[in-house]
Amino acid sequence: MQAEQEQVVQGNEVDEEEDEELDIQDVDQLQQHGINVAEIKKLQACSFQIIYWNFSAAGICTIKGIMMTTRKRMCEIKGLSEAKVDKIKEGAAKLMKTGFITALEVCSRRKQVFKISTGSVEFDKLLGGGIESQAITEVFGEFRTGKTQLSHTLCATCQMPNANGFRGGKIIYIDTENTFRPDRLRPICDRFNMDQEAMLENVLYARAYTSDHQMELLDFVAAKFHEELGVFKLLIVDSIMALFRVDFSGRGELAERQQKLAQMLSRLQKIAEEYNVAVFISNQMTADPGAAMSFQADPKKPIGGHILAHASTTRIMLKKGRAETRIAKCLLELY
Repeated sequence: MQAEQEQVVQGNEVDEEEDEELDIQDVDQLQQHGINVAEIKKLQACSFQIIYWNFSAAGICTIKGIMMTTRKRMCEIKGLSEAKVDKIKEGAAKLMKTGFITALEVCSRRKQVFKISTGSVEFDKLLGGGIESQAITEVFGEFRTGKTQLSHTLCATCQMPNANGFRGGKIIYIDTENTFRPDRLRPICDRFNMDQEAMLENVLYARAYTSDHQMELLDFVAAKFHEELGVFKLLIVDSIMALFRVDFSGRGELAERQQKLAQMLSRLQKIAEEYNVAVFISNQMTADPGAAMSFQADPKKPIGGHILAHASTTRIMLKKGRAETRIAKCLLELY
């Protein structure tokens, strides 16, 4: 690794060419189609104060964001009637190409995808280059297998350019288990010859206390990504299921839990695609009581069920090896 000259993302510097590649259309363009400024502001309304004190914030800042949001959810925004929502949707459809495109065009768009190194050459080979943007990468394992450590390491490696053309960027870290420790980042900085203070400045941290709060924070994430276009490259949620296990108990609330989980994962996927960022989530495991009857070698499995399995583009299982070594196994990957 090169010295501190290679560390990137100071302040709000954004590469102009990268902005053009993102092809972001601001919701302000809706004024051309008869949508007044007050209604646009209701879509955009999202700040630190709103996140914590007014939960009606939407955090919809782009035309693509409007097309990715259901009419039902938009009608829940205070001050927007069904008629206004229909008008906004109609205006957004005129501004954005939402029909079919050729596979060649998809191939061209996929050139925007980048990969963030994990800090391990062998691990990167397993993942085809690293953590992919416009996708959800899930890592799961038992306690003390390295999930949170990997999350901390990505906070550093995301800020470093690599040989594949990735220029580095900032990180948003959502902590649901109170396991984030800035002091753990300092030795990682030393390993990669990075300036500690500059590196910590580029990590935006939020502590989630309930599953609802976790969902609401995603509105702020979308607004922040729009505010600093092209600057943020990685969103980490550690862990995705911890608060759902607390807020929903028993089979009686399982259906509701899975529905809300599906909504959150859908929101994460849309944010990843809309702003071309990588989403990295950690997950816990549970013992399967029925595994012994089927003679399975490992009775433990990741929680979240099929909904989480289908939503993840890449699934990585971490398990303990000899002494302090850890074993990574890629269960699902599309590249």
